[in-house]
Amino acid sequence: MTLKQLQNLRVVDQDITNDAYGTYYDKRSIEQLLEYGFILLDKPNGPTSHETVSWVKKILHIPKAGHSGTLDPQVSGLLPIGLGEATKALIVLLLGPKEYHALGRLHTLPPQEKLNDVLKQLTGKIFQKPPQRSAVSRQTRIRHVYEIEIIEQKERLLLLRILCEAGTYVRKIFYDMGEILSEGATMIELRRTRVGHFNEYSNLVKMHDLVDAYALWKENGDDTKLRRIMMPIEITLSEIKSVVIRDSAVDALCHGAQLAIPGILEISPGLKRGDFVAIYTQKGEIVALAEATLSEDEIVENTKGFAFKIKRIIMAPNTYPKSWRSKAVVNN
Repeated sequence: MTLKQLQNLRVVDQDITNDAYGTYYDKRSIEQLLEYGFILLDKPNGPTSHETVSWVKKILHIPKAGHSGTLDPQVSGLLPIGLGEATKALIVLLLGPKEYHALGRLHTLPPQEKLNDVLKQLTGKIFQKPPQRSAVSRQTRIRHVYEIEIIEQKERLLLLRILCEAGTYVRKIFYDMGEILSEGATMIELRRTRVGHFNEYSNLVKMHDLVDAYALWKENGDDTKLRRIMMPIEITLSEIKSVVIRDSAVDALCHGAQLAIPGILEISPGLKRGDFVAIYTQKGEIVALAEATLSEDEIVENTKGFAFKIKRIIMAPNTYPKSWRSKAVVNN
């Protein structure tokens, strides 16, 4: 199975991969998925996102995990959790939109036309200041609200679907709605239903399902359920551009080298300087996240020079053999 983001790439050069090193991204063992996998968890009301991640680590008996996009304790819904080294790739999900279903109460019942007008005013670019109990600096900032839809209304109770930029405070949207209407509005309940290209129908799993799946694997050797829950981290990267490199270039990148043109085999069409990209092995494994310093045509037309600046290394060093030389130490 070829990843969506590795289809229809522009070929720069050709090479073969050594099956003795690395693992095809969709052929990983459970142990490897615990290091390079992720879970779309249905976070319940009550615990913080940090507590939820801590429980996942205890359930799976792993030392490292992390989440993308904090949910407040009283908020439920989609919480992507990266396992092991895969945690480093979750930054990509912060680039995409978020969707919420929000239930609120209007303090008075306005005419429908006026309510629709207020929702239009709150769509587009809006100014927001984070609340006092926020983990970020309380400076006014601009956030983009892409869509606001009334799903259901029962007198003063209002259920909204809100698609917005990451970092938007949905509770503040209800507060602002109340201010514009003059009589006030209060959010009652909030659920996140989408993060980037993942939604509630994208293999969302509850905590007890994770417990059952892990126990089934450990006690009976049946990994069927756990494999449905843990997915390769590469699936999270389908919306950014891609670069495929030679086996001989992999370990150098994992040790901090920048990616030069001779190590490149394939690139996304239309690549521009400054594009944020994911770098893959020929087996589809994520190696690193990087920024393009050359365009598609510049890479194809040249035979040397650095083409990508590494921003975050994801693959562990020594996964592939060393094919680079260290600088010799000269004694004076």
